[in-house]
Amino acid sequence: MNTKADVTLLNLNMLCVRYVDRSESEVHLPLGPLYLAHALEKAGYAVDFRDYQLVDRADKFSIEALRRFLSGAAPIVFVSCMANLLPYTLLALERYKLDHPDAFLALGGVGAAGVERQVLDLCPWIDAISVGEGEVSGPALVRAAQRGRGTDGSWDLCDVPGVLWRQKGAIFVQPAAARLRDLEAIAPAWHLVDLSRYAGINIITSRGCPFPCSFCSVAPVWGRKPVLRRVEGIVAEMEWLHERAGCELFLFQDEYFLSSSDRVRALCEAMQSRGLRFRWKAFGRIDQTDEPTMRAMARGGCIELRFGVESGSDRILSRVVKGFDAQRAHEVLSEAVGIFPGVDAFYMWGFPFETMQDFQQTLLHMIVSRTMGVRILPSLLSLLPQTDLYQSLDPSEKLEFFPELFPEYMLTGHEVCDAGRVRIQPEHASIYRFIERNPHVFPGFFHIDVEGNVLPKARLLQKFGFYASQDRQELLGAEVECCGAHSP
Repeated sequence: MNTKADVTLLNLNMLCVRYVDRSESEVHLPLGPLYLAHALEKAGYAVDFRDYQLVDRADKFSIEALRRFLSGAAPIVFVSCMANLLPYTLLALERYKLDHPDAFLALGGVGAAGVERQVLDLCPWIDAISVGEGEVSGPALVRAAQRGRGTDGSWDLCDVPGVLWRQKGAIFVQPAAARLRDLEAIAPAWHLVDLSRYAGINIITSRGCPFPCSFCSVAPVWGRKPVLRRVEGIVAEMEWLHERAGCELFLFQDEYFLSSSDRVRALCEAMQSRGLRFRWKAFGRIDQTDEPTMRAMARGGCIELRFGVESGSDRILSRVVKGFDAQRAHEVLSEAVGIFPGVDAFYMWGFPFETMQDFQQTLLHMIVSRTMGVRILPSLLSLLPQTDLYQSLDPSEKLEFFPELFPEYMLTGHEVCDAGRVRIQPEHASIYRFIERNPHVFPGFFHIDVEGNVLPKARLLQKFGFYASQDRQELLGAEVECCGAHSP
């Protein structure tokens, strides 16, 4: 083990994108783990930071490859992952624990959000799961882990905020600490990564989201009371990144970037007043966006605006609590394509309550938007366990495992994507058996009514060129649009 570091921080947040004949991993700057690393260093701990995204090898997603990647790790290992790699992460850490039975393994990030208890029940090799903001809980968790196990062999984490752990055969929960109110008091540990290895730089301008979209995990994870960064701090960070690493393309990755037109205009004016000529992309909201604000953004360097339209059916938009109607979405998209070089519209399909009439309205909306010049990014609903939509499902609903058509954001990288369908490679079959046996832990990989609700809609999306199919590859060309929502 690494005796020089107090803690190894492993980033396993990886988004895989589906193309016609393959899937590829996008390399995103791991902002969350870097914020945690900074907090740990500020508390006096030596951090060994490892980003698994940067591994370049044919067997990258084998359990053995990750075991080798963790060679020489510190006795305390924190792992951050998203829901798509939660199964792989758990199985790989089981293998690691066999080799290092005295290691303290803690899981963070959004991967286990909503199923923390289920993960601890299923995986005795996981010692703790962190919830809430890691800048608060992380240093306390290292301090507690360094005390070692008690005489009963359990870890005592009673003084750590925002953690679930197992002690004397029972699962204990310590509530998360109060939310951080000053985001300028924290920062990513930029010095731990080579920024040149990431295509564009992600920046957050806020945490939290007040909007009640029932399928979305942002508000359940970060809370519905947003905390905003100061404009001066955002611009100073961009300047520093440009001076230090030559960064000229940024992505504001928080969904609440357009919290108000006044704030966005102030940010654009601050960049212009300093003579900054950066290019940047951001997320907008149909009901928070107007033409004057978009024009101010374009003058400030915005080259792409991304909208979550989600549906062309007013009934569905109301049901998932989007706060606008389909006509307003087209009005805003039409304005946006006249202002920005790039406009993206995300659509979601496969809701369990979405009728074929609802879906046909969505399909028509997508076709019209595409005709306007909007890039259409459809995604199959992922049943994330922390969302209102999942938690309100009728308990009698049957979750069906259909790996030939995984939701976009649940691709793990173990699949082969061929003509719009997913094939499981035999050497990775054990991971999918693990998923199939545990729908209560990994519901995002499952569907409701595959034959009646999912496949007929997928076929229509293929017919109109929104998904690849064997008989449309020539028409579509080499690639179809992906759903890399947070890609620079």
